[in-house]
Amino acid sequence: MPLHARKRPSGARRFIAGGVVTVGALALVSTAALGTAQAATAATTYTVQSGDHLASIARTQHVPGGWPAIATANHLASPYTVQPGQVLTLPAGSTPSTKTATAAKPAATTKAASTKASTTTADGQTYTNNLDGWIKHSLAIMAKNNIPGTYDGIHRNVMRESSGNPKAINLWDSNAVAGHPSIGLLQVIQSTFNAYHVAGTSTDIYDPVANITAACNYAYHRYGSIDNVNGPY
Repeated sequence: MPLHARKRPSGARRFIAGGVVTVGALALVSTAALGTAQAATAATTYTVQSGDHLASIARTQHVPGGWPAIATANHLASPYTVQPGQVLTLPAGSTPSTKTATAAKPAATTKAASTKASTTTADGQTYTNNLDGWIKHSLAIMAKNNIPGTYDGIHRNVMRESSGNPKAINLWDSNAVAGHPSIGLLQVIQSTFNAYHVAGTSTDIYDPVANITAACNYAYHRYGSIDNVNGPY
């Protein structure tokens, strides 16, 4: 994780990955047998979308107790991973943003998004959609942009920073407290990603190739190469 914003404290990491939310509404349930109507409040829920994480959900939905309360309410355990389309129950007392709130709908069977096994670039190169492929794809882009770095140097730092999880997010350090969590394979904050983003890669900080390439570009300017990074950076 780049040292642009803080000194890393010791201790275990907590990571999550995430998505967006749908809010339940008050529903009136008629009881024909009794000839009466009873009011029932549907659980407030949030449907995860790409780019969301528990901390951002807790912030935008004004959840008492923050992201740990969401994790507890949904029986989520470390690394607190959530996926786009997943419906989370929000703790009592949450006041969802009107910009993201919609009436809760019955769960429907949806076709799961397909995950491509590989990616073929414009120049005909094919890369597997896994850590090995992401690193090799990034190295090809780095070579075109004169950014130094080796497979081993990138792999070593990725495994230390995120254990190879492109949706990893740090929720406990000073960056997270300031509202700028470190994200992705090489754990960069958004401002650093923006500053060192390499043209031709995705602008999504969670994109594994874009995340690696931007982080290596940052390491190049600060340390000469990602190969020279062997700890907090």
